[in-house]
Amino acid sequence: MNPRAPLQALLDREAIRECLYRYCRGIDRVDEAALRSAYWEDATDCHGAWNGSADGFITQALQRLRQGGRRVHQVNNVAIELHGNTAAVESSFFALQAPADAPAKRTLLCGRYLDRFERRIGEWRIAARTVVYDWIEERERPELARSDAVLFGARQPVGCAAPDDMLYVLLREVRELRTVAEGTPS
Repeated sequence: MNPRAPLQALLDREAIRECLYRYCRGIDRVDEAALRSAYWEDATDCHGAWNGSADGFITQALQRLRQGGRRVHQVNNVAIELHGNTAAVESSFFALQAPADAPAKRTLLCGRYLDRFERRIGEWRIAARTVVYDWIEERERPELARSDAVLFGARQPVGCAAPDDMLYVLLREVRELRTVAEGTPS
């Protein structure tokens, strides 16, 4: 057995988890680059009413997401079975959604992403995804239709789409500090 195999397996698992997190960031922050970086260009996605290319899923999702609304996606219980350059991955997800066209309607979705990941040129991404739904709960929440200032009050800042979300401010600051520390132009 290759003595480096256990270390490589840990690195592979972490790269797969990071990819799952990029997907969630891409959806929640309407960050097209993050979202596209989670899938291979030829990937497929069976995602509720959508069953086709991941590119098609991303395009239609971004059109809807850019209209506004609120959403939070979280993944947990990530089970990864590695098989060389392929992995079977089951990730439980929790999603809260309130679309722009019905801001008072809150939907809670729980389920699992069943993903076939592939490592190509040293990088892990989703090659095929099937979303399995295990729970749905829809409720009217009239307070969600209020402005952010009223809804959140002193709890600021409030999450928003890229590039205005505070995450992107933090990333710019950290990247600029690294550039200064390394003495390289940004």
